[in-house]
Amino acid sequence: MRPSARAADMMRPVEIMPGVNPYAEGSALVKFGATHVLVTASVEERVPPFLRGKGEGWVTAEYGMLPRATHTRGEREAARGRQSGRTQEIQRLIGRSLRTLTNLKALGERQITIDCDVLQADGGTRTAAISGGWVALRLALDALHARTPFATDPLPLQVAAVSCGVHEGTPVLDLDYAEDVAAHTDANFVLASDGRIIEVQATAEKEPMDEEVLLRLLRLARIGCDEIFAAQRKATGR
Repeated sequence: MRPSARAADMMRPVEIMPGVNPYAEGSALVKFGATHVLVTASVEERVPPFLRGKGEGWVTAEYGMLPRATHTRGEREAARGRQSGRTQEIQRLIGRSLRTLTNLKALGERQITIDCDVLQADGGTRTAAISGGWVALRLALDALHARTPFATDPLPLQVAAVSCGVHEGTPVLDLDYAEDVAAHTDANFVLASDGRIIEVQATAEKEPMDEEVLLRLLRLARIGCDEIFAAQRKATGR
């Protein structure tokens, strides 16, 4: 039995609330069970120096956890004067995941920054941030299109992410914290809505996994991402 009493292929309740920030071009509050992440998309009519004059845009991301997102207070990274390696790795993952399916030429010379702030953490913060990040990015692009229509949609497909793992010998979907800390294998899958794989992060922490375990985790990830894709479509009206 899983600590949450869920079936092996069952997600936590997924909720995506769009437009929660009235100032950002796109925003969403995404909830994977007790994991809550606020995501905003901010549009700037400029690009990084290495892209100037190339006729294409850029999508990047920043990630952080509020001090009481967990059971004990964590120090603000700004107070320490530097980001942790974990924070840098996660925000690079979010940026890569969203850029992969973004047509940067169609976006034009503008940059969109996806800010992901973890309000409450119970496992799967990076996957929730990616899934909510797509919604915020989609809404920002829709707002741009309403002002100046794109000739080609810069984001024709959806991006969703979910965690999977082996808990007490059983492959399971959408790990919460209690399962994550005890998992024999931990994996994060980022998938496109056409079925293609964008990124896989998988680690065997107790003993090596075989190919069949990895494939079973992938099958679970597809089940979870299909549910997330449906929540994204509901949130964006697409």
